[in-house]
Amino acid sequence: MNVISTTAAPAAIGPYSQAIEANGTVYVSGQLPIDPATGEFAPGGIQAQARQSLTNMKNILAEAGLTMQNVAKVTVLLADIADFAAVNEVYAEFFSAPFPARSAFQVAALPKGAGVEIEAIAVK
Repeated sequence: MNVISTTAAPAAIGPYSQAIEANGTVYVSGQLPIDPATGEFAPGGIQAQARQSLTNMKNILAEAGLTMQNVAKVTVLLADIADFAAVNEVYAEFFSAPFPARSAFQVAALPKGAGVEIEAIAVK
């Protein structure tokens, strides 16, 4: 296994890696909407948060030599499922056909009070 790490995404806030590559598959940890330059959530509501989470993911994948087109599976965690449509609009800015498989869930809470957290599995 190889650790994938970049300063273009926020550092892990616990005992985990930004991503791990194993046998040609890259597992990207859940990305909170933290701007790595400020250490704070992206301002501007749920769409700005989703955009920051996906930008963090894109930057981690780039460190692994991959793009969003390499993503096979995405999991979206939402603090409020009512934000599903708004997050979908931003999601469509980052992915194109063929779209990765995806699941989305409302959860009781996310770390640091985030509105969204997004994780992915990508293949080389």
